[in-house]
Amino acid sequence: MQGEVLSPTDRDFVTALASGLEVILAFDDATPRMTLSEVAAKTGMNRARARRFLLTLHALGYVRKQQRYFELAPKVLNLGYAFLSANHYRSVIQQILEDITSECGESSSLGVLDGDDVTYVGRSSSRHRLMAITLSVGTRLPAAHTSMGRVLLAQLPEVELDAFLERVVLEPHTNKTITDKAELKRCILEVHQQGFAIADQELDSGLRSIAVPAFDAGGRLLGAINISTNAARIDYDTLIRQYLPLLQEKARQLRACDS
Repeated sequence: MQGEVLSPTDRDFVTALASGLEVILAFDDATPRMTLSEVAAKTGMNRARARRFLLTLHALGYVRKQQRYFELAPKVLNLGYAFLSANHYRSVIQQILEDITSECGESSSLGVLDGDDVTYVGRSSSRHRLMAITLSVGTRLPAAHTSMGRVLLAQLPEVELDAFLERVVLEPHTNKTITDKAELKRCILEVHQQGFAIADQELDSGLRSIAVPAFDAGGRLLGAINISTNAARIDYDTLIRQYLPLLQEKARQLRACDS
């Protein structure tokens, strides 16, 4: 079974579970609250099917219902916490993220690749407000335009990277956003070579971040850790001279920890 990936037509594939997860993932920053009809439209389900999944998730405590609207409940965060807890690294990672914030005064996060997005599964926030949206555990951002996302994409086999580039839609979030797929692939391959990624105001004007991959003691990829800051306060050179060595040292500390 190791390495085997089921197709939706396989008899062992649990369609109901896949659909339930699809409903959860339909909620995002753009649509945090939706009606039944909106959830059905976004997931491509009929109303009756979407209703059953929403009511089941509501009964389990993962969804809240307010009149006609549904929204995710805080219990959903347990899914993200479970990722870290199951790998025995939750407390270690959180301490490392907090150490980074303490040493440089900036926010630090751990993200994992989830489809075409990077999902935040650990975070230490500074007092500085970086984006219009609130970044927290569970936040999903497009992998193509974030430093953590590019670090994680750089770990993929080239065939998987090419598949990602084939399907992804590159939205122009700012005038600095890379929207050419060939240019993005060159950038990701460079990240693979140099071992770190910088995203400079591509997702949000003024947001500048740097990230490195994080591995466990056995060499298994845990995710990417980053430092995010405001471009008006921290220049590009500071990212390279000060923040990159800090991230690399913390990544080494994490890899030295026993699982």
